[in-house]
Amino acid sequence: MTTRLLPALHEGHAPIQLHGAFDEALEAYQAWTPGTDEPQVEFEGHLIPISSVFGRMRTCTDILPWRIEADVLDTVGGMLPAGGERSITYADAALVLRALCVDRLRDDGGVRFAVR
Repeated sequence: MTTRLLPALHEGHAPIQLHGAFDEALEAYQAWTPGTDEPQVEFEGHLIPISSVFGRMRTCTDILPWRIEADVLDTVGGMLPAGGERSITYADAALVLRALCVDRLRDDGGVRFAVR
C-alpha cells in the first residue's frame, strides 16, 4: 500500500515534507480531468496517488496555511466546516478531498493510477 511510503504523523502533526506533498496533491486534484487516471505526486522518489496523501493527512491537526486554505475553499466550496473562530486544519481539508477522490474514482468505474 502506498500510504506506507508516507511518514506517520507525530501526535497529530505532519512533517513539513508531508505538508508539501499535500500542497502538490491539491494542485494535482485541481488539474485532474474527470475520466482520466488518478494523479500521483512524487514523494522521496516514489509516486504516490493523491488519495493516499489526503488519506494520510486525515488526522493532521496542523492549521492549514491561508494560501492553501484559499485554494481548498475554491476547490471544495462549502464542504468544509465553517471557519469562524476555529481555524481549518489539514484534517478538515483532507477528509473532504479524499472523499472527493474516492467519489471520482468510483464514478469513473474503478481505481486507476496515472503512469509516469
